[in-house]
Amino acid sequence: MKDKEQIREGLKGSPKVKRMLDWMIMNQRDARPRWYIRLLAPLYQRRGRGSKIYWSVRMDTPPYRNFSLGRKSVVESYCCINNAVGDVTIGDQTRIGIHCTVIGPVSIGNNVNLAQGITVTALNHNFEDASRRIDEQGISTKPVVIGDDVWIGANAVILPGVTIGRHSVVAAGAVVTKDVPEFSLVAGVPAKVIKNVE
Repeated sequence: MKDKEQIREGLKGSPKVKRMLDWMIMNQRDARPRWYIRLLAPLYQRRGRGSKIYWSVRMDTPPYRNFSLGRKSVVESYCCINNAVGDVTIGDQTRIGIHCTVIGPVSIGNNVNLAQGITVTALNHNFEDASRRIDEQGISTKPVVIGDDVWIGANAVILPGVTIGRHSVVAAGAVVTKDVPEFSLVAGVPAKVIKNVE
């Protein structure tokens, strides 16, 4: 990991080389790694013993960021996992349900259950400069951390910068904009603490 950071820092001083490497790795139109990079993914992704990623999962995981899936963890059908702008780490015995989207930098703990249709994103598009198109203003990221033993209900949205404490529950359809304390049930838009689950 330290070597990757050193390489990234070195490339900041060589914008032409950085652009060329980015073009070689990422399909700019499709915003995903090129087909030959995806073929090599099993060589640079870390997958724990007994883990499973279903064939229909869109793995947008270029090699210049880390992706790891813990032991006996599962990423179910039609998910999208994207570490292009930040590492994605998923712990042991964790289940990412059908049709979820995870955009790094995101750290998901052990024994976590994400139901179907959930979005966990650490990425935002910048839009403050009204004189420029939004797609010209770049992006920003704030890491998302989901602690151990968390249950997130269907179609919930976890926004950038949020930390969800261990043994917490996020109700279906909730939009989480602020940190969730340990042992809490949150619900609503925006999500608020409904009760303590100790």
